[in-house]
Amino acid sequence: MLIKLYGDSGEPEKRYSPAQCNGSIKRPIHGKPEEKHVSTSYVERQNLTMRMGMRRFTRLTNGFSKKVENHVAAVSLHFMHYNFVRILTRLCG
Repeated sequence: MLIKLYGDSGEPEKRYSPAQCNGSIKRPIHGKPEEKHVSTSYVERQNLTMRMGMRRFTRLTNGFSKKVENHVAAVSLHFMHYNFVRILTRLCG
């Protein structure tokens, strides 16, 4: 697992300013992984795909979910489509 440590950037906070990454700690969770293979790339890509594919995760849009049930249904539909319907061009090309 890669744990990222975030802190204050030192400049005044703006409305959408991200926190500054001050470092990271690599910690094995299961087994003995090689250090060079510990990464958050897959999870970060999945989060980006989910945010860009579903505008419900962007609060300032019309699709923002006010009810938890609607949000759960939208996330379920997104992952069902992403995992079972979408054609992978890298595998079919």
